[in-house]
Amino acid sequence: MKNLFQAIDNKDTETFAGFLAEHATFRFGNAPIVTDRANIAAVVDDFFNSVKALSHTVAETWRTPTGVICQGTVTYTRFDDSTLTIPFCNIFRINEDLIEEYLIYADVSAL
Repeated sequence: MKNLFQAIDNKDTETFAGFLAEHATFRFGNAPIVTDRANIAAVVDDFFNSVKALSHTVAETWRTPTGVICQGTVTYTRFDDSTLTIPFCNIFRINEDLIEEYLIYADVSAL
């Protein structure tokens, strides 16, 4: 998980996408579900381009028989250098070391 969050914080779409299964599903908050690695990468890249920077602090991680749950805070830096820090919880369903389902629970409406 550390390498995944590092790729996100680096806004590195290519490395991020490498953690996903080819036919993964992805949902960010209440946005529609996105399917397939290439489509997810495009959506995530658009999001990366909407903020100047982001930084995750993972407080806890739980492993389950089918995946991982992480919770913590994320700080977004806007292009005017103002910041927003919010809590998040991510659920990952993993198969053969690749993420098949990626669910983000966070309220980014203040961005």
